[in-house]
Amino acid sequence: MPELPEVETTLRGIRPHLEGQVLSEVVVRERRLRWPVSEELLTLRNSQVLALRRRAKYLLIELDCGELLIHLGMSGTLRVVDQSVPLRKHDHVDLQLDSGKVLRFNDPRRFGTVLFQAGGEPHPLLAKLGPEPLSEAFSGDWLFDRSRGRKVAVKSFIMDNATVVGVGNIYAQESLFLAGIHPSRAAGKISKARYERFAEAIKTVLARAIEAGGTTLKDFTRADGQPGYFAQSLNVYGRAGQPCLRCKALLKADRHGQRSTSYCPQCQR
Repeated sequence: MPELPEVETTLRGIRPHLEGQVLSEVVVRERRLRWPVSEELLTLRNSQVLALRRRAKYLLIELDCGELLIHLGMSGTLRVVDQSVPLRKHDHVDLQLDSGKVLRFNDPRRFGTVLFQAGGEPHPLLAKLGPEPLSEAFSGDWLFDRSRGRKVAVKSFIMDNATVVGVGNIYAQESLFLAGIHPSRAAGKISKARYERFAEAIKTVLARAIEAGGTTLKDFTRADGQPGYFAQSLNVYGRAGQPCLRCKALLKADRHGQRSTSYCPQCQR
């Protein structure tokens, strides 16, 4: 599933092609996504694209009449191509631009989302999200205060979007390793000093992943069709049974929230 760095990479790839453009046409070939695509999208013809931004794993396209919310789900991708480029299987939604380009949403598994929100209140899907991990609002103090009394494993705690958005399975494991924290440790039993290191580790790991263009795992490619390269820098994710790159101990695996978690029993306490 694309995580925050993959979504941020996609945003940076498509933004220059969309901002300031006018939607000449919206084409919906398949409405049956995670939530049905509203017929309201078909009325967005001649709407101007004002700005693009990201909130958690949602891509937000601000129009002069409201906002489009796009979530890539498990296998969704966005490409900017010429309108003459032949369709591929699972090309479900096209945002055609007056430049002659088209933003094309492809999603084989159809767990993605394309929603429209008229101007006014934030969309309900965004209303209760925690802070962005690369923002000043996210810190060790925030994690420490929010974790008091929590018995849940710290890995599950950090993957809760009410705690912080966008720290998915890959980057949670990598950040815990960098901070030296065992993924099964109770969130409420971790000191403020360790949470400060953890917050910095999360920022470091995500920034490196964005710089590398994300992580190529199964379906993800960048908006330009090229793979991300952060997979070459993974320390623990998917490496259970292999030697730790730091201390050479064999990496182990646990499960948290039905997700496998690799960690080093020597480096992470």
